[in-house]
Amino acid sequence: MHFHTSQNSQSCLLASSVAVLQAEKRGSSTGVGVGELIWPSPSDGTPFWKKDFPSSGVSPEVFADVKDSDPKHIIHVTAEMAPIAKVGGLGDVVTGLARACLSRGHTVDIMLPFYECIQKQHIKDLTVITKYNSYHDGNWVPTTAYRGVVSGIPVIFIEPSNLFFKGQYVYGGSYNELEAYLFFSRACLEWMQVTSTQPDIIHVHEWQTGALPLLYWDIYHHLSLKKPRIVLTIHNMEHYGECSKEQLSKSGLEGSVYASIDKAVDDRTIGHNPERLSLLKGGIVYSNAVVTVSPTYLKETLCTGWLASTLVRNRDKYFGILNGIDITMWNPATDIFLPVKFNDQKPEGKKFCKYYVQRGLGLASEGTQDGNHVPDITYKAPLVVCITRLVPQKGLHLISHAIKHIEELGGQMVILGKASDVRVQTEFEGLAKLHNQGPCIRILLMFSDELSHMLYAAADMVLVPSIYEPCGLTQMIGMRYGAVPVVRKTGGLADTVFDMDDQSNHNKANGFVFEGIDEGSLNCALDRAFTYFREKPDEWNGIIKKVMEVDNSWNNTAGKYVELYHSI
Repeated sequence: MHFHTSQNSQSCLLASSVAVLQAEKRGSSTGVGVGELIWPSPSDGTPFWKKDFPSSGVSPEVFADVKDSDPKHIIHVTAEMAPIAKVGGLGDVVTGLARACLSRGHTVDIMLPFYECIQKQHIKDLTVITKYNSYHDGNWVPTTAYRGVVSGIPVIFIEPSNLFFKGQYVYGGSYNELEAYLFFSRACLEWMQVTSTQPDIIHVHEWQTGALPLLYWDIYHHLSLKKPRIVLTIHNMEHYGECSKEQLSKSGLEGSVYASIDKAVDDRTIGHNPERLSLLKGGIVYSNAVVTVSPTYLKETLCTGWLASTLVRNRDKYFGILNGIDITMWNPATDIFLPVKFNDQKPEGKKFCKYYVQRGLGLASEGTQDGNHVPDITYKAPLVVCITRLVPQKGLHLISHAIKHIEELGGQMVILGKASDVRVQTEFEGLAKLHNQGPCIRILLMFSDELSHMLYAAADMVLVPSIYEPCGLTQMIGMRYGAVPVVRKTGGLADTVFDMDDQSNHNKANGFVFEGIDEGSLNCALDRAFTYFREKPDEWNGIIKKVMEVDNSWNNTAGKYVELYHSI
């Protein structure tokens, strides 16, 4: 990827001052011999984020030494788990929550389909534990259960002998996905039944496992599974698990029994021929507790969307609990992808990370380095980073507008993300063609875990202009790396970012918030952020320190889930 920087566009380029910053001595957690850094360039044969990195050597997140007095056995039943079967945030949440509960002394297992695409080298001690049959569509399907360990968590993999879960990817195989997850939901309960496993809690996630609560209470609870109680976490209310009565019947339930307003009928299809069911709605009705991933998203879902009436009817068992982030994986003091490490006590390394990324992307003129010195960057150009899937939910019109406005303000912006829709991809390819040769903007239409770590470390601000956002992890990760969030006030963004100019909430103030979905509202937030950056440097440095100290770890969140497990 080649960029070029024009001489006459100095307004956006970084000025290097004569002051220099002495790198900390090697060996400290944030020290590096800066003289040993090879500064990247856009003309390098291999982009700087694709070079070889040292292996992590970092053990999974170490939690505060909290042990719960009454440990429970929790089994998560899920379609995704990071890192082996991760498509979106669901996989991160399942792994983070499971690991946090394990560290608090609970017994935790994750049950996951044994997708053909799972790379087995990521699983430790993989062994067959049970061969059994599970029901589907009039037949008992031979099924194998394996046990292994992933990221320190025991995982039970369910592998049917039919075509379910075969293919190159987690989703989108040549089998009927809905029927595959109906099968999986029952196969997990069948495994518990045949092995006499009685967890305290079965924790299901999203529509894919929404049928499990129905199967549990209407079949397996009448057999030998008496102890478990069911928790459902909804990570995104937009995916309903639409299902016909005939499809549900293939799981062994009588589909027509659930086609009522108080059970699982999809309210949007009432009076239609045929009416349809929603597995997510059925899961809400039949679970002992329902959680969504932020308190504000809970309030929003009680007011909007066709599931609102069902959630209102079940309000007494509906809770909002914020997700956490893995603070070991996302830790600027130990991050293997950063050219220089830093932390909230010694934040100087962040300047090097910014200059490194700017050099590598052609956003800074290539000054000369001498030994262990680099130019002290006086930050004429704030760097705004937006790391996102390019889908309508994320505020596409605001992202493309931000490019223009940030350029007008004399800032720089890097967008990292991919679009699943061809039209959106084409639109952003056009924007990339227009801007990527200039001195201010880089639009990188791809996903790179390595580059995302570097961008968070380089960013002065992280932009999250979502139309709706159940929780959002980007703003939390950005803060961990000293990037000040500029966000739209919705869902989990409203629960984690508080405006610098809101006098009523001064103690929590940690970013810049706007409410409208129009470009003017975004402009106003960016203008204020840029003013702080340029005209109030002491206050700006105070915000950086403050956001890096915020505790968005899983340990916080896990405590709330544990309270909920006990309550049911």
